[in-house]
Amino acid sequence: MRYTGTLARGIRLPIIKQGDDLAEIVADCVVGATEAEGFVLRDNDVIGVTEGVVAISQGNYATLEQLAEDVRQKFPSGEVGVVFPLMSRNRFLNILKGISKGADKVYVLLSYPFDEVGNPIMDINRFDEVDDTLKMLETKPVLASRFEQEAGVFRHPFTGMNYIEMFQSVGEHVEVFISNDPRDILLLTPHVLVGEVHARFRTKKRLQKAGAKSVFMLSDILASSVAGSGFHPEYGVLGSNFTSQGKLKLFPRDCDAFIEAVRDKIKQRTGVRIEAMVYGDGAFKDPAHGIWELADPVVSPGYSEMLGGQPNEIKLKYVADQELAGLSDDEKEQALKSMIRKKGEASAKAGSFDLGTTPRKYADLVGSLCDLISGSGDKGTPVVLVQGYFDDYATQ
Repeated sequence: MRYTGTLARGIRLPIIKQGDDLAEIVADCVVGATEAEGFVLRDNDVIGVTEGVVAISQGNYATLEQLAEDVRQKFPSGEVGVVFPLMSRNRFLNILKGISKGADKVYVLLSYPFDEVGNPIMDINRFDEVDDTLKMLETKPVLASRFEQEAGVFRHPFTGMNYIEMFQSVGEHVEVFISNDPRDILLLTPHVLVGEVHARFRTKKRLQKAGAKSVFMLSDILASSVAGSGFHPEYGVLGSNFTSQGKLKLFPRDCDAFIEAVRDKIKQRTGVRIEAMVYGDGAFKDPAHGIWELADPVVSPGYSEMLGGQPNEIKLKYVADQELAGLSDDEKEQALKSMIRKKGEASAKAGSFDLGTTPRKYADLVGSLCDLISGSGDKGTPVVLVQGYFDDYATQ
């Protein structure tokens, strides 16, 4: 009898620096772990590498001055209205500092009671009364100081920061306003930068339809190199993180080539054909405060082909209790294994055998697992080895 299913191990790496052959280092450390810890790699095991070390090895950095230069090029009027950015220090504060360096006037429009991933800007228990009051005000959008008169001064439950105060402190030419209608920014300026991560395309379309003269997204900022900067052609500064004073680490590029290099090196050393991915934020939500973890534009910016699929699973407890209730334990086990082996056939999915299963993409599921295993602090395991993820009850 096989006693274990899916296993996930954090793999320690040395400190990665720009120019390192990361694929070689990952292969060294994974193979070294198998030898030191006494386990073996198997086909379809998954090696996940966090996006941070991939970007570091690539040297995909940009200074705030380089970001500012791109803002100057895209907003020659000197005015920028930033709509619905994340309320985050490492995700947006330094981007805002770069924007402020490249513009004469910056209007920041925040949504309430929280941003698009659930970071709160006020006590949710007061939302209804505050919302009613704000709707009656003649001046739109609402100046942040006026908003705080109604909603109170609020500090983030995790960081303890007042984000209105933080963003306002970037410069005297930066003003913070509050509204849940992105088109309200057009009452301040016709030149808009959409700060959202996941809803950015819809918001851009709404602003253009409402008459904005120019609309860019954060994914357009540093989408190409500016004065020798790093860049990301699809995501720009989305997925970027604070790294040092005056500098941003951008989302990694060319992830598909990197994961194929990892797979090839593992194959050469072990004969095993593993799957591989680059992962960022996991797609899960904090149960206490409802904050969605996914501040990156995607869970995984690159993964091997198998990870692009979705689970096709049978709900074992349903089938065992409902369809096979009259069988003995041994008969039930053999019947379940037979059904699992045939689940690719159309007849195996008849009825409600998959009831309650959730067909998310493997890359999102495994990437979220990797993020939970590696953490975001001092575990020192930016690589995660996931074994047996594609196994099932019928796998020996």
